[in-house]
Amino acid sequence: MLLLEITPFICVLIAIGCALLGALICFLIFRLTSVSLVRKAAEEAEVLKKNKIIEAKEKFIALKLEHENMVREQEKKRQQLDQRLQQREQQLNQRQGELQRTQNDFNQRMQQKEQQVEQQQKALEFKAQEVEKLQRQAEQQLEKMSGMSAEEAKAQLIESLKDEAKTAAMSYINEIMDDARLNANKEAKRIVIQTIQRVASETAAENTVSVFHIDNDEVKGRIIGREGRNIRALEAATGVEIIVDDTPEAITLSAFDPVRREIARLSLHQLVQDGRIHPARIEEVVAKVTKQVEEEIVETGKRTTIDLGIHGLHPELVRLVGKMKYRSSYGQNLLQHARETANLCAAMAGELGLNTKAAKRAGLLHDIGKVADDDVELPHAELGMKLCEKFGEKPDICNAVGAHHDECEMKTLIAPIVQACDAISGARPGARREIVESYVKRLNDLENMAMSFPGVIKTYALQAGRELRVIVGADKISDKDTELLSFDLAKRIQDEMTYPGQVKVTVIRETRAINYAK
Repeated sequence: MLLLEITPFICVLIAIGCALLGALICFLIFRLTSVSLVRKAAEEAEVLKKNKIIEAKEKFIALKLEHENMVREQEKKRQQLDQRLQQREQQLNQRQGELQRTQNDFNQRMQQKEQQVEQQQKALEFKAQEVEKLQRQAEQQLEKMSGMSAEEAKAQLIESLKDEAKTAAMSYINEIMDDARLNANKEAKRIVIQTIQRVASETAAENTVSVFHIDNDEVKGRIIGREGRNIRALEAATGVEIIVDDTPEAITLSAFDPVRREIARLSLHQLVQDGRIHPARIEEVVAKVTKQVEEEIVETGKRTTIDLGIHGLHPELVRLVGKMKYRSSYGQNLLQHARETANLCAAMAGELGLNTKAAKRAGLLHDIGKVADDDVELPHAELGMKLCEKFGEKPDICNAVGAHHDECEMKTLIAPIVQACDAISGARPGARREIVESYVKRLNDLENMAMSFPGVIKTYALQAGRELRVIVGADKISDKDTELLSFDLAKRIQDEMTYPGQVKVTVIRETRAINYAK
């Protein structure tokens, strides 16, 4: 019974012992295997190391050989370069020796030439002294034979030559003067008549009234507006008097300034076509039309210069030429007068053999001072000359513009041609009306006088100068000051100007409050 209980325990111990013995045997086998593997790896590494060392030595030997070959080649090239440099140096030394020999030869020849020149110069001086001595001897013999000195003989000879020259010159001058007197008037008349015949233009007459035609009389009421607000806004914006009367299908626009009348006419045309007529719309349309008219003025100037073949004008001068279309001179359209004068100048300059392009240019610009933007107290000829000088015109053109009314000295031949052609264009029957020019000048003086007062923004002369409408800035003049301004302006007009009837002075001060809903 006891033996049976001990037997399992002994079996366990035996099993444990067998397991430990197996593990020990496995460990020993693994240790022996690892040692052999490490030893084998070390041997292989040693072999590999030796092989690498051998390869590195072989590569080093190959690189060393290659380097030695390269060094030998470079040494060879250097030796070749040294040989070339030595050869060039020898060549340069040879050339330098040749140049030195050539220079020495040249210096020797120059010295010989200088010696020869000195000898010849001495010989010439000796001969000159001999000639002078012989001349003095000859002069002394002549003085003995003639009984007068050389100076007296020279003076006598000069006086005799002077008398002969004067006689011949006076005779020649008299012949030329007689011939010129016979032919000058005839030739001048021929040139002027041919010029006028070749350059003919229509007689232009300007007035101060334009008629705007409408389809029916119902439009008149819309133009007048409620309590006349539309027509007042239109008159204030354009400076033109708008007369709406019983004349069927017509509205009269009255103003001395053709530009204002044209702006008013075009503005009315757009307003009537659009159908919306109220003060705000009127101001918008007038501003738009004013810009269009300015563009039309520039375009007219460009077309005029192209038609006349005039190039290189300053853009401001081109604009002023276009502005002439809306100005008149004694009833004659200023642009037509300038074109006609330019063509006359070109024709007359061609007859006289002068520069036709310069003459045509001066003829076109001669009245440019009449349309100047600045109100300067100068004659239009002087003002035109200053404008031409300002915008780079040549001195002969500027002088012709400034001298065509004898307000400065004529310095070129173009100036009298421009003066004559200006007179020809203006002196034709029916070309001008003196009354219109004086009328326009009086209205201009009225507006300029009103603009001279402080705080005035715009001025318009209406009803043929019987009413002066003055618009002032609300931020510059108070309501009380408007009454004083109206009184002072009326008093000054009464004291300084001459006019028929009476002049009504209306001062308008308007305050506006504008906001935008966004």
